Amino acid sequence: MARRLVAAGALLIAVALVVVLMRSGGTPYEVTLQTRNASQLVKGNLVQVAGLPVGLVKEIELADNGLAEIRITINDEYAPLRQGTRAIIRQASLSGVANRYVDIQQGEMDAEEIPAKAVLPAETTESAVDLDQLFNAFDPETRDNVRVIIRGFADLTQGRTEEANQATKFFNPVLSASSRLFDELHRNDPQLQQFIIQTSQLVTDVAAKREDLAGVVSNFGTVSTALASRDDELGEAIQRLPDFLRKSNTTFVNLRSTLDDLDPLVAASRPVVRDLRPLLADLRPFAADARPTFRDLARTISRPGDGNDLVELLRVQPSVARATTERVRANGALRPSTFDSLTDSLRTGAPEMAFFRPYAPDLTGWFDDFSTTGAYDANGAFSRSGLALSAFTFTPLAGLVPVPPALRDDVLAAGADLGRNNRCPGSIERDTGENTIPFKPSADFNCDETMVPLGP
Repeated sequence: MARRLVAAGALLIAVALVVVLMRSGGTPYEVTLQTRNASQLVKGNLVQVAGLPVGLVKEIELADNGLAEIRITINDEYAPLRQGTRAIIRQASLSGVANRYVDIQQGEMDAEEIPAKAVLPAETTESAVDLDQLFNAFDPETRDNVRVIIRGFADLTQGRTEEANQATKFFNPVLSASSRLFDELHRNDPQLQQFIIQTSQLVTDVAAKREDLAGVVSNFGTVSTALASRDDELGEAIQRLPDFLRKSNTTFVNLRSTLDDLDPLVAASRPVVRDLRPLLADLRPFAADARPTFRDLARTISRPGDGNDLVELLRVQPSVARATTERVRANGALRPSTFDSLTDSLRTGAPEMAFFRPYAPDLTGWFDDFSTTGAYDANGAFSRSGLALSAFTFTPLAGLVPVPPALRDDVLAAGADLGRNNRCPGSIERDTGENTIPFKPSADFNCDETMVPLGP
Protein backbone atom coordinates (compact mmCIF):
# COMPACT_ATOMS: atom_id res chain seq x y z
CA MET A 1 0.00 0.00 0.00
CA ALA A 2 2.81 2.39 0.86
CA ARG A 3 4.48 1.69 -2.49
CA ARG A 4 1.28 2.58 -4.36
CA LEU A 5 1.03 5.87 -2.50
CA VAL A 6 4.64 6.75 -3.33
CA ALA A 7 4.09 5.92 -7.03
CA ALA A 8 0.91 7.99 -7.18
CA GLY A 9 2.67 10.94 -5.55
CA ALA A 10 5.58 10.78 -7.99
CA LEU A 11 3.11 10.72 -10.91
CA LEU A 12 1.30 13.77 -9.58
CA ILE A 13 4.59 15.64 -9.18
CA ALA A 14 5.63 14.80 -12.76
CA VAL A 15 2.27 16.00 -14.13
CA ALA A 16 2.61 19.24 -12.17
CA LEU A 17 6.11 19.82 -13.53
CA VAL A 18 4.90 19.30 -17.11
CA VAL A 19 2.03 21.74 -16.59
CA VAL A 20 4.42 24.35 -15.13
CA LEU A 21 6.90 23.93 -17.98
CA MET A 22 4.15 24.18 -20.60
CA ARG A 23 2.77 27.35 -19.03
CA SER A 24 6.19 29.01 -18.63
CA GLY A 25 7.75 28.02 -22.04
CA GLY A 26 5.23 29.43 -24.53
CA THR A 27 5.34 28.94 -28.35
CA PRO A 28 8.84 29.26 -29.88
CA TYR A 29 9.47 31.90 -32.61
CA GLU A 30 9.54 30.17 -36.01
CA VAL A 31 9.87 31.36 -39.60
CA THR A 32 10.11 29.49 -42.90
CA LEU A 33 12.83 30.16 -45.46
CA GLN A 34 12.24 29.49 -49.16
CA THR A 35 15.32 28.72 -51.25
CA ARG A 36 16.09 27.16 -54.63
CA ASN A 37 18.55 24.69 -53.10
CA ALA A 38 18.68 23.40 -49.54
CA SER A 39 22.43 22.81 -50.06
CA GLN A 40 22.53 19.52 -48.05
CA LEU A 41 21.04 21.07 -44.91
CA VAL A 42 19.70 18.52 -42.43
CA LYS A 43 17.39 18.73 -39.51
CA GLY A 44 19.21 19.95 -36.44
CA ASN A 45 21.74 22.19 -38.23
CA LEU A 46 22.53 25.42 -36.40
CA VAL A 47 21.13 28.87 -37.11
CA GLN A 48 23.74 31.54 -36.38
CA VAL A 49 23.95 35.33 -36.17
CA ALA A 50 27.45 36.85 -36.33
CA GLY A 51 28.94 33.43 -35.54
CA LEU A 52 26.78 32.80 -32.44
CA PRO A 53 24.15 30.00 -32.40
CA VAL A 54 20.67 31.47 -32.03
CA GLY A 55 18.43 28.58 -33.19
CA LEU A 56 18.04 25.29 -35.05
CA VAL A 57 16.74 23.90 -38.35
CA LYS A 58 13.48 22.11 -37.43
CA GLU A 59 12.13 20.84 -40.75
CA ILE A 60 13.02 20.77 -44.48
CA GLU A 61 10.23 20.20 -46.99
CA LEU A 62 9.60 20.55 -50.73
CA ALA A 63 6.98 23.18 -51.59
CA ASP A 64 4.44 22.91 -54.43
CA ASN A 65 6.38 25.48 -56.48
CA GLY A 66 9.53 23.33 -56.44
CA LEU A 67 11.38 25.44 -53.82
CA ALA A 68 12.82 24.07 -50.61
CA GLU A 69 11.12 25.30 -47.42
CA ILE A 70 13.33 25.36 -44.33
CA ARG A 71 11.56 25.88 -41.00
CA ILE A 72 13.86 27.36 -38.35
CA THR A 73 13.42 28.45 -34.77
CA ILE A 74 15.02 31.53 -33.16
CA ASN A 75 15.74 31.87 -29.43
CA ASP A 76 13.56 34.36 -27.61
CA GLU A 77 16.44 36.76 -26.89
CA TYR A 78 17.08 37.15 -30.65
CA ALA A 79 13.45 37.16 -31.77
CA PRO A 80 11.68 38.57 -33.64
CA LEU A 81 13.56 39.10 -36.92
CA ARG A 82 13.24 42.45 -38.75
CA GLN A 83 12.31 43.35 -42.30
CA GLY A 84 15.36 43.29 -44.55
CA THR A 85 16.76 40.15 -42.97
CA ARG A 86 18.69 37.80 -45.28
CA ALA A 87 19.45 34.09 -44.78
CA ILE A 88 22.56 32.49 -46.29
CA ILE A 89 23.32 28.76 -46.21
CA ARG A 90 27.04 28.41 -45.51
CA GLN A 91 29.59 25.63 -45.05
CA ALA A 92 31.60 25.28 -41.88
CA SER A 93 34.48 23.84 -43.97
CA LEU A 94 35.15 22.54 -47.48
CA SER A 95 35.40 18.98 -46.20
CA GLY A 96 32.48 16.99 -44.90
CA VAL A 97 28.82 16.75 -45.89
CA ALA A 98 26.56 17.56 -42.93
CA ASN A 99 28.49 20.68 -41.96
CA ARG A 100 26.06 23.35 -43.18
CA TYR A 101 24.45 26.07 -41.12
CA VAL A 102 22.10 29.00 -41.73
CA ASP A 103 23.69 32.43 -41.34
CA ILE A 104 21.13 35.13 -40.50
CA GLN A 105 22.00 38.70 -41.45
CA GLN A 106 19.66 40.88 -39.43
CA GLY A 107 17.84 43.84 -40.96
CA GLU A 108 17.80 47.30 -39.39
CA MET A 109 16.82 47.04 -35.73
CA ASP A 110 14.29 49.86 -36.12
CA ALA A 111 12.65 48.13 -39.13
CA GLU A 112 9.25 46.48 -38.97
CA GLU A 113 9.10 43.11 -37.18
CA ILE A 114 8.64 39.84 -39.09
CA PRO A 115 5.75 37.98 -37.46
CA ALA A 116 6.08 34.37 -36.32
CA LYS A 117 5.21 31.66 -38.89
CA ALA A 118 6.08 34.12 -41.68
CA VAL A 119 7.65 32.90 -44.95
CA LEU A 120 10.81 34.62 -46.22
CA PRO A 121 10.77 34.48 -50.06
CA ALA A 122 13.61 33.04 -52.13
CA GLU A 123 14.81 36.57 -53.00
CA THR A 124 15.98 36.98 -49.38
CA THR A 125 17.89 33.68 -49.19
CA GLU A 126 21.12 32.46 -50.76
CA SER A 127 22.27 28.86 -51.19
CA ALA A 128 25.79 27.58 -50.66
CA VAL A 129 27.91 26.75 -53.69
CA ASP A 130 29.48 23.28 -53.47
CA LEU A 131 32.82 22.46 -55.00
CA ASP A 132 31.09 19.83 -57.13
CA GLN A 133 28.92 22.54 -58.67
CA LEU A 134 32.01 24.66 -59.36
CA PHE A 135 33.85 21.80 -61.05
CA ASN A 136 30.75 20.68 -62.96
CA ALA A 137 30.72 24.10 -64.65
CA PHE A 138 33.79 22.98 -66.64
CA ASP A 139 33.85 20.40 -69.38
CA PRO A 140 35.94 17.20 -68.91
CA GLU A 141 38.91 18.60 -70.83
CA THR A 142 39.03 21.73 -68.65
CA ARG A 143 38.78 19.65 -65.47
CA ASP A 144 41.70 17.51 -66.64
CA ASN A 145 43.75 20.65 -67.34
CA VAL A 146 42.91 22.06 -63.92
CA ARG A 147 44.01 18.78 -62.38
CA VAL A 148 47.33 19.05 -64.23
CA ILE A 149 47.78 22.64 -63.00
CA ILE A 150 47.10 21.63 -59.37
CA ARG A 151 49.58 18.77 -59.64
CA GLY A 152 52.08 21.15 -61.22
CA PHE A 153 51.72 23.53 -58.28
CA ALA A 154 52.23 20.59 -55.93
CA ASP A 155 55.45 19.60 -57.73
CA LEU A 156 56.55 23.26 -57.85
CA THR A 157 56.17 23.77 -54.10
CA GLN A 158 57.47 20.37 -53.05
CA GLY A 159 60.36 21.01 -50.69
CA ARG A 160 59.81 24.78 -50.97
CA THR A 161 56.92 25.30 -48.62
CA GLU A 162 58.69 28.14 -46.82
CA GLU A 163 59.15 30.08 -50.08
CA ALA A 164 55.52 29.38 -50.99
CA ASN A 165 54.36 30.74 -47.63
CA GLN A 166 56.43 33.86 -48.19
CA ALA A 167 54.90 34.28 -51.65
CA THR A 168 51.36 34.15 -50.25
CA LYS A 169 52.12 37.30 -48.24
CA PHE A 170 52.05 39.25 -51.49
CA PHE A 171 48.46 38.20 -52.21
CA ASN A 172 47.15 40.79 -49.75
CA PRO A 173 48.48 43.88 -51.60
CA VAL A 174 47.43 42.33 -54.90
CA LEU A 175 43.89 41.77 -53.67
CA SER A 176 43.79 45.22 -52.06
CA ALA A 177 44.86 46.86 -55.30
CA SER A 178 42.27 44.79 -57.19
CA SER A 179 39.62 45.90 -54.70
CA ARG A 180 40.50 49.56 -55.29
CA LEU A 181 40.45 48.94 -59.04
CA PHE A 182 36.96 47.45 -58.95
CA ASP A 183 35.78 50.23 -56.61
CA GLU A 184 36.93 52.80 -59.19
CA LEU A 185 35.19 50.86 -61.97
CA HIS A 186 32.00 50.69 -59.91
CA ARG A 187 32.18 54.42 -59.13
CA ASN A 188 32.62 55.21 -62.84
CA ASP A 189 29.76 53.04 -64.07
CA PRO A 190 28.32 55.77 -66.37
CA GLN A 191 31.70 56.40 -67.99
CA LEU A 192 32.32 52.65 -68.35
CA GLN A 193 28.88 52.19 -69.92
CA GLN A 194 29.57 55.07 -72.32
CA PHE A 195 32.96 53.50 -73.14
CA ILE A 196 31.29 50.17 -73.96
CA ILE A 197 28.66 51.90 -76.12
CA GLN A 198 31.30 53.88 -78.00
CA THR A 199 33.36 50.71 -78.40
CA SER A 200 30.38 49.01 -79.99
CA GLN A 201 29.98 51.98 -82.32
CA LEU A 202 33.67 51.74 -83.14
CA VAL A 203 33.28 48.06 -84.00
CA THR A 204 30.31 48.93 -86.20
CA ASP A 205 32.32 51.62 -87.97
CA VAL A 206 35.24 49.24 -88.41
CA ALA A 207 32.89 46.67 -89.92
CA ALA A 208 31.66 49.30 -92.37
CA LYS A 209 35.29 50.00 -93.33
CA ARG A 210 36.30 46.36 -93.68
CA GLU A 211 37.61 46.89 -97.20
CA ASP A 212 39.92 49.66 -96.00
CA LEU A 213 40.91 47.46 -93.06
CA ALA A 214 41.79 44.69 -95.47
CA GLY A 215 44.12 47.14 -97.20
CA VAL A 216 45.70 47.98 -93.86
CA VAL A 217 46.29 44.31 -93.13
CA SER A 218 47.81 43.84 -96.58
CA ASN A 219 50.11 46.82 -96.04
CA PHE A 220 51.03 45.43 -92.64
CA GLY A 221 52.18 42.28 -94.37
CA THR A 222 54.37 44.41 -96.62
CA VAL A 223 55.78 46.20 -93.58
CA SER A 224 56.49 42.86 -91.89
CA THR A 225 58.34 41.68 -94.99
CA ALA A 226 60.40 44.89 -94.98
CA LEU A 227 61.23 44.38 -91.31
CA ALA A 228 62.31 40.83 -92.02
CA SER A 229 64.73 42.15 -94.64
CA ARG A 230 66.26 44.45 -91.99
CA ASP A 231 66.72 41.80 -89.33
CA ASP A 232 70.31 42.85 -88.64
CA GLU A 233 69.32 46.41 -87.77
CA LEU A 234 66.38 45.09 -85.75
CA GLY A 235 68.70 42.76 -83.82
CA GLU A 236 71.02 45.64 -83.04
CA ALA A 237 68.08 47.70 -81.80
CA ILE A 238 67.01 44.82 -79.54
CA GLN A 239 70.55 44.59 -78.14
CA ARG A 240 70.43 48.27 -77.25
CA LEU A 241 66.98 47.92 -75.68
CA PRO A 242 68.19 46.83 -72.18
CA ASP A 243 70.32 49.96 -71.77
CA PHE A 244 67.40 52.06 -72.92
CA LEU A 245 65.06 50.35 -70.46
CA ARG A 246 67.51 50.90 -67.59
CA LYS A 247 67.70 54.60 -68.37
CA SER A 248 63.91 54.71 -68.76
CA ASN A 249 63.52 53.07 -65.37
CA THR A 250 65.59 55.84 -63.77
CA THR A 251 63.53 58.43 -65.61
CA PHE A 252 60.23 56.92 -64.45
CA VAL A 253 61.48 56.73 -60.86
CA ASN A 254 62.32 60.42 -60.96
CA LEU A 255 58.96 61.07 -62.58
CA ARG A 256 57.10 59.88 -59.49
CA SER A 257 58.05 62.96 -57.49
CA THR A 258 57.03 65.12 -60.44
CA LEU A 259 53.62 63.44 -60.58
CA ASP A 260 53.19 64.03 -56.84
CA ASP A 261 53.89 67.72 -57.39
CA LEU A 262 51.31 67.74 -60.19
CA ASP A 263 48.51 66.54 -57.89
CA PRO A 264 47.58 70.10 -56.78
CA LEU A 265 47.52 71.17 -60.42
CA VAL A 266 45.24 68.28 -61.34
CA ALA A 267 42.94 69.04 -58.41
CA ALA A 268 42.77 72.72 -59.37
CA SER A 269 42.15 71.84 -63.03
CA ARG A 270 39.10 69.65 -62.43
CA PRO A 271 36.57 72.55 -62.33
CA VAL A 272 38.20 74.07 -65.41
CA VAL A 273 38.05 70.75 -67.26
CA ARG A 274 34.34 70.49 -66.51
CA ASP A 275 33.85 73.99 -67.92
CA LEU A 276 35.81 73.04 -71.04
CA ARG A 277 33.17 70.53 -72.14
CA PRO A 278 30.69 73.12 -73.46
CA LEU A 279 33.59 75.04 -75.01
CA LEU A 280 34.77 71.96 -76.88
CA ALA A 281 31.19 71.29 -77.95
CA ASP A 282 31.01 74.82 -79.38
CA LEU A 283 34.36 74.34 -81.10
CA ARG A 284 33.02 71.49 -83.25
CA PRO A 285 31.06 73.72 -85.66
CA PHE A 286 33.97 76.16 -85.63
CA ALA A 287 36.33 73.37 -86.65
CA ALA A 288 33.94 72.31 -89.39
CA ASP A 289 33.67 75.87 -90.71
CA ALA A 290 37.46 76.30 -90.48
CA ARG A 291 38.19 73.46 -92.89
CA PRO A 292 38.11 75.68 -96.03
CA THR A 293 40.39 78.19 -94.29
CA PHE A 294 42.95 75.56 -93.38
CA ARG A 295 42.65 74.09 -96.86
CA ASP A 296 43.45 77.49 -98.35
CA LEU A 297 46.26 77.93 -95.82
CA ALA A 298 47.72 74.60 -96.88
CA ARG A 299 47.62 75.71 -100.49
CA THR A 300 49.28 78.99 -99.50
CA ILE A 301 52.08 77.15 -97.77
CA SER A 302 52.66 74.62 -100.56
CA ARG A 303 51.28 74.56 -104.10
CA PRO A 304 52.50 72.88 -107.28
CA GLY A 305 54.53 75.23 -109.45
CA ASP A 306 57.36 77.70 -109.01
CA GLY A 307 57.33 80.88 -106.96
CA ASN A 308 53.70 80.66 -105.80
CA ASP A 309 53.79 79.54 -102.13
CA LEU A 310 55.47 80.25 -98.83
CA VAL A 311 57.90 77.37 -99.23
CA GLU A 312 59.34 78.99 -102.33
CA LEU A 313 59.38 82.36 -100.53
CA LEU A 314 61.45 80.88 -97.71
CA ARG A 315 63.83 79.38 -100.22
CA VAL A 316 64.64 82.81 -101.67
CA GLN A 317 65.12 84.36 -98.23
CA PRO A 318 68.88 83.61 -98.14
CA SER A 319 69.46 85.72 -101.27
CA VAL A 320 67.33 88.52 -99.83
CA ALA A 321 69.29 88.28 -96.58
CA ARG A 322 72.58 88.53 -98.44
CA ALA A 323 71.37 91.58 -100.40
CA THR A 324 70.23 93.39 -97.24
CA THR A 325 72.89 92.42 -94.69
CA GLU A 326 76.13 92.05 -96.68
CA ARG A 327 78.31 94.99 -97.77
CA VAL A 328 78.65 95.47 -101.55
CA ARG A 329 81.25 97.12 -103.75
CA ALA A 330 79.83 99.86 -106.00
CA ASN A 331 81.41 102.77 -107.90
CA GLY A 332 84.86 101.66 -106.81
CA ALA A 333 84.08 101.67 -103.04
CA LEU A 334 82.80 99.21 -100.45
CA ARG A 335 79.29 100.31 -99.62
CA PRO A 336 77.35 99.43 -96.42
CA SER A 337 74.44 97.02 -96.59
CA THR A 338 70.82 98.11 -96.91
CA PHE A 339 69.95 97.42 -93.27
CA ASP A 340 73.11 99.15 -92.04
CA SER A 341 72.26 102.28 -94.06
CA LEU A 342 68.69 102.18 -92.77
CA THR A 343 69.93 101.83 -89.18
CA ASP A 344 72.27 104.83 -89.60
CA SER A 345 69.45 106.89 -91.11
CA LEU A 346 67.10 106.09 -88.21
CA ARG A 347 69.83 106.84 -85.69
CA THR A 348 70.60 110.20 -87.37
CA GLY A 349 66.92 111.14 -87.57
CA ALA A 350 66.18 110.15 -83.97
CA PRO A 351 66.53 113.75 -82.58
CA GLU A 352 64.11 115.14 -85.20
CA MET A 353 61.65 112.30 -84.52
CA ALA A 354 62.00 112.91 -80.77
CA PHE A 355 61.19 116.61 -81.30
CA PHE A 356 58.09 115.89 -83.43
CA ARG A 357 56.88 113.04 -81.19
CA PRO A 358 55.00 115.30 -78.72
CA TYR A 359 53.17 116.90 -81.70
CA ALA A 360 51.61 113.58 -82.75
CA PRO A 361 48.20 114.46 -81.21
CA ASP A 362 48.27 117.86 -83.01
CA LEU A 363 49.10 116.20 -86.32
CA THR A 364 46.36 113.64 -85.85
CA GLY A 365 43.89 116.39 -84.97
CA TRP A 366 44.96 118.38 -88.03
CA PHE A 367 44.15 115.46 -90.31
CA ASP A 368 40.89 114.87 -88.45
CA ASP A 369 39.75 118.54 -88.43
CA PHE A 370 41.36 119.73 -91.66
CA SER A 371 38.08 121.18 -92.94
CA THR A 372 36.92 122.71 -89.63
CA THR A 373 39.71 125.07 -88.54
CA GLY A 374 38.93 128.34 -86.78
CA ALA A 375 37.01 129.35 -83.67
CA TYR A 376 33.96 127.62 -82.20
CA ASP A 377 30.37 128.70 -81.64
CA ALA A 378 27.10 126.84 -80.99
CA ASN A 379 27.17 125.39 -84.52
CA GLY A 380 30.74 124.13 -84.24
CA ALA A 381 34.00 125.39 -85.78
CA PHE A 382 34.00 128.43 -88.05
CA SER A 383 36.42 130.75 -89.79
CA ARG A 384 35.54 134.23 -91.13
CA SER A 385 37.59 136.71 -93.15
CA GLY A 386 36.81 139.99 -94.83
CA LEU A 387 38.44 142.85 -96.77
CA ALA A 388 38.09 146.22 -95.07
CA LEU A 389 38.93 149.61 -96.64
CA SER A 390 38.74 152.56 -94.21
CA ALA A 391 35.14 152.67 -92.93
CA PHE A 392 33.81 150.43 -95.74
CA THR A 393 33.97 146.66 -96.43
CA PHE A 394 33.29 144.44 -99.44
CA THR A 395 30.37 142.00 -99.48
CA PRO A 396 30.47 138.57 -101.20
CA LEU A 397 28.69 140.19 -104.18
CA ALA A 398 31.47 142.79 -104.56
CA GLY A 399 29.34 145.53 -103.02
CA LEU A 400 30.85 148.30 -100.91
CA VAL A 401 28.96 148.90 -97.67
CA PRO A 402 29.85 151.08 -94.66
CA VAL A 403 30.98 149.39 -91.41
CA PRO A 404 28.61 150.05 -88.49
CA PRO A 405 30.03 152.67 -86.07
CA ALA A 406 29.97 150.13 -83.17
CA LEU A 407 32.33 147.76 -85.08
CA ARG A 408 34.42 150.34 -86.88
CA ASP A 409 37.21 150.48 -84.27
CA ASP A 410 37.55 146.64 -84.17
CA VAL A 411 37.64 146.39 -87.98
CA LEU A 412 40.27 149.09 -88.33
CA ALA A 413 42.40 147.43 -85.58
CA ALA A 414 42.04 143.86 -86.93
CA GLY A 415 44.77 142.30 -88.98
CA ALA A 416 46.53 139.00 -89.70
CA ASP A 417 48.70 137.66 -86.86
CA LEU A 418 51.64 136.00 -88.63
CA GLY A 419 54.70 134.12 -87.40
CA ARG A 420 52.78 131.81 -85.07
CA ASN A 421 54.85 128.77 -86.03
CA ASN A 422 56.45 127.81 -82.72
CA ARG A 423 53.50 126.44 -80.84
CA CYS A 424 53.82 124.06 -77.88
CA PRO A 425 52.41 120.50 -78.14
CA GLY A 426 48.66 120.45 -77.63
CA SER A 427 48.29 124.22 -77.90
CA ILE A 428 45.43 123.82 -80.37
CA GLU A 429 43.25 122.78 -77.39
CA ARG A 430 41.92 125.18 -74.78
CA ASP A 431 42.90 124.90 -71.15
CA THR A 432 40.17 123.39 -68.94
CA GLY A 433 41.42 125.17 -65.84
CA GLU A 434 43.92 122.51 -64.79
CA ASN A 435 46.90 124.45 -66.25
CA THR A 436 47.91 121.47 -68.38
CA ILE A 437 47.83 123.37 -71.69
CA PRO A 438 50.11 124.22 -73.30
CA PHE A 439 52.27 121.14 -72.65
CA LYS A 440 56.08 121.25 -72.56
CA PRO A 441 57.85 117.87 -72.59
CA SER A 442 60.79 119.47 -70.77
CA ALA A 443 61.61 122.83 -69.21
CA ASP A 444 64.01 123.74 -72.02
CA PHE A 445 61.71 122.58 -74.80
CA ASN A 446 61.77 125.14 -77.66
CA CYS A 447 58.16 126.40 -77.94
CA ASP A 448 56.21 129.62 -77.25
CA GLU A 449 53.63 129.15 -74.48
CA THR A 450 51.77 132.35 -75.51
CA MET A 451 50.65 130.91 -78.83
CA VAL A 452 47.19 129.64 -77.85
CA PRO A 453 43.77 129.76 -79.60
CA LEU A 454 41.97 133.12 -79.71
CA GLY A 455 39.04 133.82 -77.51
CA PRO A 456 38.12 132.75 -74.00
